[in-house]
Amino acid sequence: MPDDRRLPLWAGRTAALVGILLVAFSLRQAVAAISPILGDVLVDIPLSTLDIAWLGTLPPLLFAGSGFIAPRVARRFGLDGGIVIALVLITAGHLIRAAAPGVGGLLVGSIVAFAGTGIGNVLLPSVVRRYFPDRVALLTAVYVCTVGVSTAVPAALAAPVAQFAGWRFSLGVWSVTSIAALVPWLVVILRERHRRASHDGTAPPSTATVVTGLWRSRVALSITLAFSTSTILTYASFAWLPEILGDVAGTTPAEGGVLLAVTGLVSVPGALLAPLLVARLRNVGWLIGAGIVSFVLGYLGLLLAPAPLTLLWVLLIGLGSILFPVCLVLINGRTRTPAGTVALSGFAQGVAYALGALGPLLVGLLHDVSDGWTLPLLFLLVVALVAIVPAVTLARPAFVEDELAR
Repeated sequence: MPDDRRLPLWAGRTAALVGILLVAFSLRQAVAAISPILGDVLVDIPLSTLDIAWLGTLPPLLFAGSGFIAPRVARRFGLDGGIVIALVLITAGHLIRAAAPGVGGLLVGSIVAFAGTGIGNVLLPSVVRRYFPDRVALLTAVYVCTVGVSTAVPAALAAPVAQFAGWRFSLGVWSVTSIAALVPWLVVILRERHRRASHDGTAPPSTATVVTGLWRSRVALSITLAFSTSTILTYASFAWLPEILGDVAGTTPAEGGVLLAVTGLVSVPGALLAPLLVARLRNVGWLIGAGIVSFVLGYLGLLLAPAPLTLLWVLLIGLGSILFPVCLVLINGRTRTPAGTVALSGFAQGVAYALGALGPLLVGLLHDVSDGWTLPLLFLLVVALVAIVPAVTLARPAFVEDELAR
């Protein structure tokens, strides 16, 4: 359980605070930096449609794989060491892509960067719990919003930077952020080593304990199901929402892109408020239910009356993404130990991102089979309604370790 004693944010943990914010700002740059400049890349490196599809599919696949690898990394190197490894991989990925002589280099660099991003995704909730047990909700809200900014900034700046200095510089420049993020974590590691040396030389209890068998925990499965719902719907929107809006509501490609951006912008207030509400509400099922209702109303609107109120339906779909920060807070709030947090984070994110990778594929297949968007939208509606189960099962407080002990 998080400690109720509240300390100043800077009370001996300034480096950790700065490190958490810089890691969060680094976590989506590799994903967002390449798609706006694909036209520039194509001038030097011929990319087939399959190559471009792979670049779009790699993030959720690597995030899923990292979900199962990250807990082992944390047990072997500790949370701080795991974060450093994640940042080194992200940095190397940026630089490999910037220097890529061909499509192979782009794919290898992307794999390395996304693997580091996935490890950071899994370990960051546990790092927040370790250094800020008294402010888990606040720090989660701040870092989730920072992750959102790390998506928007490269997307907005990649093309102008490429026009000014070339696409290779535009891809490589983001390594500056991940290199900067290494500095506070190296300070933290050196400080921890000094602290251990000044005591009895033994390592403090951390993630050495192994928490397994999470499929036997109703809490773990419920959080994973809610996380999976959010991930499937989010990646389906990234892949298909502009095209859906163009066909059912008559929007132009530019308007579709702007409306997709709206779903991201409208999620920011939810990312700020959701963690704080989770900490205060006795029944978090109401928050999950609010996300479900938003998604359902948005997809129903696109099915039944898409053209007159297109912006309203898009806003509702964006508001539904409140499920994501809620799940991140629950990973901390429904575990009692750092080892439990790491294990649950890896389990939930590994499964969720694996299913998230299938979301755009299934929507595309249903569109091809039905030659329309009614069947895909009904599929997304059903996925949203599945989250009713965790809304009910997570209504009462329970903890993963307690369930596994029973």
